[in-house]
Amino acid sequence: MRPERDEGTGGGLPVPMAWLSTEYMADELLRTGDLMEPATLEFRAGRDALALTIFLSDGAAAGALSEARVDELRLLTACGAPWRRWVCERLEGAAARSAPGDPDLALARAAWRWLEETEVLAADLDAITPPPREPPGHGAGRAEWADRTGEAEAQVWTPAWQLGLPLGHLAVHLC
Repeated sequence: MRPERDEGTGGGLPVPMAWLSTEYMADELLRTGDLMEPATLEFRAGRDALALTIFLSDGAAAGALSEARVDELRLLTACGAPWRRWVCERLEGAAARSAPGDPDLALARAAWRWLEETEVLAADLDAITPPPREPPGHGAGRAEWADRTGEAEAQVWTPAWQLGLPLGHLAVHLC
């Protein structure tokens, strides 16, 4: 995870090539899968979750992902995998091994902070299942029924990584 440097006479600024290449790889996987519009928060969450997974599983490989690498990413991003704990442990380990001010690690930490602190509105799962039966004699729609009874539609906010991780997993499956 060492940054590449301009070894000219001026020394130059460190360039976070490992992070940038993993972010590019994750972006391409999501675009190829055509799962979300690239301008959405959901796309960013998927890209950042997938980039973190690639970066923390020993960095980006040059070129295309090998079949073994794709299988590893599928396992790491699978539903029920302890991905959050894995990311935290790997970030701590990377910090211990990296030089102070490592730009790759700084960008990985910023992505993780965004995924943890940004909350997105979870999908309305009731929209894809039949609504519950309404009381007899009421022909009102669900929203109208909720208005009459004072029931409010529950909105569930979730950390961005909880949405991004399944998107990343689907993108890996589609590659």
